[in-house]
Amino acid sequence: MALKKLSLSLQFGEVKDAARHRAALPRHSVARWIRHALQSDAEITVRIVDAEEGQALNRDYRQRDYATNVLTFDYTQEPIVTADLVLCAPVVAKEAKENKKTLQAHYAHLLVHGTLHAQGWDHETSEADAQAMEAREVEILAGLGVKNPYL
Repeated sequence: MALKKLSLSLQFGEVKDAARHRAALPRHSVARWIRHALQSDAEITVRIVDAEEGQALNRDYRQRDYATNVLTFDYTQEPIVTADLVLCAPVVAKEAKENKKTLQAHYAHLLVHGTLHAQGWDHETSEADAQAMEAREVEILAGLGVKNPYL
C-alpha cells in the first residue's frame, strides 16, 4: 500500500524540558508515524503542549478537567483528513517512564492513536471497537518497528 500525502504542521508550545521532547519528535519521524496510520491524504497539525494548555483544552472541549496524553480534533475525513493532534508533553513523559517505554516510542504510539481517531476509529464506543482499534495500532506500530504498547 502506498503511503498517503501529508501536509504536516509540527508546533511546540511552552513546554518544560522542550529540548528532550523536540529530540523525540524529529519532523521526519512524526510524518512517517502519521503516514503509516493514514487511509487518505491528510492535513494534520501536531501541537506539543504543557499540562496547563492540555488541561484547558480537555476541559473546554471534552468536559474532563485534567490533562490527558493526546486529544484529537477531527474536522473532515473526506476527501482528505484534516485534524489537530494535541499531545501533552508532561503526561506523555510520565506515562513513558511508568510503562518503561522510550519517550519516542510512546509519542509514536499516541500519534498513530490520534491519527486513527481523526479517521473515525473510536475505542470508547464498544469493547469490539476498542479491540479493533488496538489491533490496528499494534499492526501499524509493528510495521514501524515499535513494540506492542499494550504488552
